[in-house]
Amino acid sequence: MAGFIGKERHAIDEKGRLMIPARFRRKFESVTVEGVADAFSGLYIMKAPDRSLELYEPLIWAGMRKSLSGLSDFNPEERLLKTLMYESLEMVELDRQGRVALSREFLDHAGITKDVVIIGADTKMIIWDPQRLAALLQESADRFASLAGRYF
Repeated sequence: MAGFIGKERHAIDEKGRLMIPARFRRKFESVTVEGVADAFSGLYIMKAPDRSLELYEPLIWAGMRKSLSGLSDFNPEERLLKTLMYESLEMVELDRQGRVALSREFLDHAGITKDVVIIGADTKMIIWDPQRLAALLQESADRFASLAGRYF
């Protein structure tokens, strides 16, 4: 199945809930986690280092969790990575209207007060405050060609 692609603008409601775009919700209709078909149970949201939020579906998070569980708690760097990842992570449920409740901690991390931009980035959705995203795009515009040339 195709990943998350596209960009949409939405608003956070007064209770801190975000409507997941319908075209992204369709991807959740049949979820298989670790080889077992299961009813969709929610999304994993993570505070990203760039001050955005990232939403992962269960299948993608299961792969990340498997990688993290392979790290040693006795290796200080690996333990630190696990701590940083899990400290930045929450599971959120979709309500019947297709919304997820975002905690104040996560909204503050991303500087989100009302409006958001949701970017479909293949295996995840990236949620940005529109002003922060605009600033990032403006300051990074001249780097696109060199980044694309380096990685493609």
